[in-house]
Amino acid sequence: MHYTEVLRLLAINDERFGEECVTGSGIKSFGLDPKTLALVRLAALVAVGGAAPSYGVERDAAASAGATPAEMVGVLVGVVSVVGLPSVVEAAPALALALGYDVTEA
Repeated sequence: MHYTEVLRLLAINDERFGEECVTGSGIKSFGLDPKTLALVRLAALVAVGGAAPSYGVERDAAASAGATPAEMVGVLVGVVSVVGLPSVVEAAPALALALGYDVTEA
């Protein structure tokens, strides 16, 4: 599917395509490798102020796709200028715990 068609379907809120996006089947033809997609999803989680347990789920997906803990932390640094430092400060402890590091004990 051409990217312009995807933009059109999203813009009109096409229900069928929206469901494909939610289930993940809508992304397969856009060239995002699993690692990149996992890191993008982690960035989105920071942007929306995701719940702490969600970081574990996304960490697992990113690690399974070959992302390193340093790359996952790099996502936090990479989105500061877009989402703002307060959002990243809020996300950092949740990601740290997902990575097995408790910042409050450090």
